[in-house]
Amino acid sequence: MRRAVCPGSFDPVTNGHLDIVGRSSRLFDEVIVGVLINQSKQGLFTVDERIELLREVTACYGNVRVESFRGLLVDFCRAQEASVVVKGLRAVSDFDYELQMAQMNIGLAGVETLFMPTNPLYSFVSSSLVKEVAKWGGDVSAHLPEPVLARLADRLRSAGA
Repeated sequence: MRRAVCPGSFDPVTNGHLDIVGRSSRLFDEVIVGVLINQSKQGLFTVDERIELLREVTACYGNVRVESFRGLLVDFCRAQEASVVVKGLRAVSDFDYELQMAQMNIGLAGVETLFMPTNPLYSFVSSSLVKEVAKWGGDVSAHLPEPVLARLADRLRSAGA
C-alpha cells in the first residue's frame, strides 16, 4: 500500500491545505494528515479542535485519515508505515526550509518528500495570515472551508477580537 503523510499544524486548516490533501489522495492509497502537537506554541484552536475540523473537511476523501503526533515526523511516518511526506510549496522561500527538512528526513529514516506546488489560487495563503486578517475584520471566506470559517468567527468573537 502506498501511504503518505501530510504534516502540519493546521491552525486553522485552509483551502490551500485541502488542495494538497485532495491532490495527494489521488496519488496515494492512503493519506494521513498528521497534526503536530507543539507544546511550545499556543494555537488558536486546540489540537483536538483541529483534528475535528480536519476530519469534517476531509470526510469526502475515502482514503484520508487524521492523526496527531509529537516529536519527529520520521518517527510518526515509521509508526504509520508511510514512506512519503507530502509538502505543499507556495514560494521559493518555502523550498529553502523544506529542502533542509527533506534531506534530514531521508538521512534519518529513508522517508522521501514529495514537494507539491500549491495551486496559484492559494499561493499566498497561510494560516497565520488568515488569522491576522480575520482578527481585524477582513473577509477570509475565499480561503477557508465553510465549517472552519464559522469556527474561526466564533473563536474570534469569544476572544474579543
